[in-house]
Amino acid sequence: MSFPLGDVLAAQEQPPAGVVAGAALIALALVMVHRVWRVVRNAITIAHEGGHAAAAVLTGRRLRGIRLHSDTSGLTIMKGRPTGLGMIITLLAGYLTPSLVGLGGVVLLDRGHIRLLLWICLLLLVAMLVMIRNFYGLLLVIATGAAVFAVSWYATAPWQALFAYTGVWFLLIGGVRPVVEVQLHRRRGSGMRSDPDQLAGITPLPGGFWVFVFLLSTAGSVLAAAVLLDLIPAGALPWS
Repeated sequence: MSFPLGDVLAAQEQPPAGVVAGAALIALALVMVHRVWRVVRNAITIAHEGGHAAAAVLTGRRLRGIRLHSDTSGLTIMKGRPTGLGMIITLLAGYLTPSLVGLGGVVLLDRGHIRLLLWICLLLLVAMLVMIRNFYGLLLVIATGAAVFAVSWYATAPWQALFAYTGVWFLLIGGVRPVVEVQLHRRRGSGMRSDPDQLAGITPLPGGFWVFVFLLSTAGSVLAAAVLLDLIPAGALPWS
């Protein structure tokens, strides 16, 4: 099956509310079931490291490459000042990017641009591919891109919608769990040099404050998505 560019840019019919809610439940299960999470967390790592890389480039740092590891950790290699606003933005971007990409996807889905969202994700993966510097990372990004391409090219509209909504919900809900995990590692004194600890080292604010910022932002993004997609009526919020 093939389609012209006009079909990619055109809005599709939005799925029923049950599909949107069902996609959210599927994403929640992917995040909460530990054995599954150990595999699918790689998608969050791709977004996390992609966020570091994009922020590094936008703040004038020299990006050397990205490494993705089989334990779902990652490393963005860059050159530049180890302090200053640019470094703060770069460190903030990691944990915030999955949620921000998820919210961006919600805006597109709310306007019916399901196929466009899939192709934007594919283009972002291709852009990231050129910066990967290890074999596992190459395989991971290629496999993820191949899955997105297969759905966008061969799947019917209902399956594209389910895949897109599940993916967006996964980025949003899955963006919260790593923040909780990093705080647990910090409390155990694992010695891991986390983003909150690095932020604490270059700002007057402690690592716990930055964990709170990440948690507030990621959890708030889930709530905002639920309102935008009409799963929670805006009038039901306590401050409305």
